[in-house]
Parts: sequence; C-alpha cells; structure tokens
Amino acid sequence: MGIHTGPVRRGDGRTPAVALIDPKFPHNVGAAVRAASCYGIGQVWFTGDRVRLVGERRSRLPREERMRGYQDVELRHADRPFDAFDSTAVPVAVELRRNAESLIEFTHPDNAVYVFGPEDGSLDRAVLEVCHRFVVIPTRHCTNLSAAVYTVLYDRHAKRVAAGLETANSVRGRDFDEPDHMADAVGVR
Repeated sequence: MGIHTGPVRRGDGRTPAVALIDPKFPHNVGAAVRAASCYGIGQVWFTGDRVRLVGERRSRLPREERMRGYQDVELRHADRPFDAFDSTAVPVAVELRRNAESLIEFTHPDNAVYVFGPEDGSLDRAVLEVCHRFVVIPTRHCTNLSAAVYTVLYDRHAKRVAAGLETANSVRGRDFDEPDHMADAVGVR
C-alpha cells in the first residue's frame, strides 16, 4: 500500500472518508485503513509528521502495518486534507465536546468526512472550525483511536443497512473479499 503525499487539489477527496489529525502511532493509521476497508470507505487521510513512514520516498507505513488485502482504500498524507474535498463534504468531528450529538442518535451524512484527533490530545480550534457536525461516542471511558474509527464506521454501516441504503456485509455467504488465512493478507506463506 503506497501513501499519496504532497499538496492536494480540490477534487482529490472522495466521501465518505476518514481524516486522522496528527496521529501518533502507525498501528492506528493501519487499523483505520483496515476499518475503512471493512466498511467500504475509500479514503483515509492523515496529517502531521509523528507517524514515521518508510521506503525510499517515505511513502509506506512500516511493514507490520501494511496489508495487501486493503488496497481498496487510498491512504493519503497531507497537511491540509480538507482542501481536497468539495463543498458538499460534511466534516464530522468525533470528539468529546459539550453539545456534541451522541453517536446513538446521530444521522450520518452520505458525504461525511469523519475527523479524529490524535491519541494524546484533542482537535485544535482550526480543525474544529472546519467541522460542520460534532459527534461523541457515549462510553464510560475514552476509547483509543482505532477503536473510535471502527465504532463510528460500524455505526454508519449498521444504520445504512437498517435504512435500506446498503446491503449488510455477509460472513456466512463470504460476500466480502477476505483472505482465508492472515498469511495471505500480509503476503507471507
């Protein structure tokens, strides 16, 4: 899985998408890509320089965080990811904030960009000003970044299935493209 880096142009962004703002750990970026693949989200964006990239052009996550099976998700690294989306995109900050909507009652926009803050902080004011909606995951304690991404994307999928907007992912019928063995997913045999 290569990472698209550098400046962005309006139109590079495709909704629905995930945006990770200044993540700290590559395993959380890799988990977000996996979650996006599981739930049909085509892009994961991340900002900042705390996740160390590898390869000749610094265009890949470390080996243990890349999987061949998730090539259906475009991974993008950019300092200004919101510039890539057109005006119909709805940035949704997933953040513990006063007056945020509970995920339980939240109606997901079709063209959402789900925005998650860093593992060790909150979204800054500049990012919050771009966001149109704010949602909180009603838990007893904070979840980690990858768990938050999975929770929000599962909730989106479940509500869209219930509304007849998409079909349920199937395990019994094997209607999804999942390798039979984890070794196949990571390219080891």
